[in-house]
Amino acid sequence: MGGISSQGATARGRQVVARGLRRVSLWLLILIVVGAVGVGCARVAENRKARLLESAVEGYRQALRWGDYDAALGFVSPEARADVDLAPLANVRVVRYDVARPLVMVATDRAEQVVHIGYVRLDRQRLETLTDRQEWRYDAARAAWWLHSALPGFARPPR
Repeated sequence: MGGISSQGATARGRQVVARGLRRVSLWLLILIVVGAVGVGCARVAENRKARLLESAVEGYRQALRWGDYDAALGFVSPEARADVDLAPLANVRVVRYDVARPLVMVATDRAEQVVHIGYVRLDRQRLETLTDRQEWRYDAARAAWWLHSALPGFARPPR
């Protein structure tokens, strides 16, 4: 008979199984590498977003501290800054900016912070304080964080 010996069939079977395992191993390795790269890229994007937020919050703080209200307005969302009158702020000098509740991510594209601001109305030379609850939102189209809670209300006369 021209049949295959049992030893030859077993060896050939082992070769087929070994090739199959190598292919499966290769595909698993490719999937692991692609997955790791995907996770790594997502982490890099999130870190970049976090750095952008920290930079925006710090730039806003400095603008308020130095009385550069035009620059501070630049951190307010474009939709909310159209009707802002900065003229009354010429009478305001920020003397203290204390973070009461540090920046907290409440969603992947939203963060909140609470600060206490001490300021002087130059015409009265009286120290006043306010609590500013800031809401920051990420705009993916512009790759920027914007303040959606508007400028602090220290320009309004006290009641």
